[in-house]
Amino acid sequence: MDQSLDGRTILVTGANGGLGQHFVQQALERGARAVHAAARTPRQWDDERIRPLPLDLTVPEDAARAAAAASDVDLVINNAGIAPPGDYLTGPEDEVRRVFETNFFGNLRVATAFAPVLAANGGGALLNILSAAAWTPVPTAYGASKAAMWAATNGLRTVLQHQGTHVAGLLVGMVDTPMGARWDVPKVSPESVVAQAYDGLAAGLFEIHADEPTRELKSRLSDPSEKLYPWLDEQLGAFEP
Repeated sequence: MDQSLDGRTILVTGANGGLGQHFVQQALERGARAVHAAARTPRQWDDERIRPLPLDLTVPEDAARAAAAASDVDLVINNAGIAPPGDYLTGPEDEVRRVFETNFFGNLRVATAFAPVLAANGGGALLNILSAAAWTPVPTAYGASKAAMWAATNGLRTVLQHQGTHVAGLLVGMVDTPMGARWDVPKVSPESVVAQAYDGLAAGLFEIHADEPTRELKSRLSDPSEKLYPWLDEQLGAFEP
């Protein structure tokens, strides 16, 4: 299995921190030629192979601008997302829409804008960073938006396979990043998640499950709902968003 990224040009959204900075760094360690590091306010990097790229997922025109500016990309890492404190599905509708605007519509815009770029560069690959929350009954807009993006990932695979684009989703539970800092639960390291993501892409996986709880959850999804959801309630315990 070739786990290198020799000669690849990569777009990483949400590149400033969390998982994003590890996607940037490990891409270079695996031999990437260049990385477009996209963020609403791009940071400066100390490596000339890293190209800061302005991209606000909530601005419809930004994805098209980014695709025009990064027309050499052959791997898109759709990593940007938000999980605001106090996020409840039954909360203010504007807040639910704000979460979906980034986690679903924004990521879908990036995928749609870069699909022709990937086709022009030989097909390439698209990796959507999802969440095990997509498969759980957490009452949050975050979980619902990730479930929607999981469905969209599977749909994009069907749409883009004709142009030779490999579409994959990465699912993981709690990661030791600033986004997960407010929950006092066991977490997997971001370095491990990103390494598994790149290994999974190299292996041609459709879904990459980056921690043991997610792998166990996946194995239980075929259980009857009356058995699955009580088990999930036990795992989640008292939920505080």
